[in-house]
Amino acid sequence: MQEDQPEDRKESIPRYRTIRLPQARDGVRHAGAYVLDAAEEYRPAVTWVFSWRRKLGTVVASVLAGWILFHVLLGANGTVAYGNKRTEYKTLEKDVDQLQTENDQLRKHIEALKGDPAAIEREAREQLDYVKPGGMVYVAPAPPPPPMPKNKAASNNGLKK
Repeated sequence: MQEDQPEDRKESIPRYRTIRLPQARDGVRHAGAYVLDAAEEYRPAVTWVFSWRRKLGTVVASVLAGWILFHVLLGANGTVAYGNKRTEYKTLEKDVDQLQTENDQLRKHIEALKGDPAAIEREAREQLDYVKPGGMVYVAPAPPPPPMPKNKAASNNGLKK
């Protein structure tokens, strides 16, 4: 059995095709000729690119700088958007300060209503229209109706008889 294993190994090793040296040289010569022919074919384009590379580089750099400038000024997070956000922030900051002041006043009012009987009585009189015994309530008269128009067209509301 041990003699069978070496034979299996010999059969599993792939055999490579050997190329003789003169045939390999011919392949390399053929590939080299192909590369030289391709280089000659593309020589005008390569020459043009190398002659215009500074101008092309300047144009590409200018376009890139213009795009970056546009993005910085007018982009989603550009200076214009930053100015708008800053204005909105200041407005919201003022609103928060105003609401904080109002909240503090309401807190003081709640504390007064919790412990001060005079404040409770005043609040009841104002909101529920309560009156102390012997007190008087003054009611302002209703405002007079608006005066009637003096010309006939306005009194008829533009309708003709």
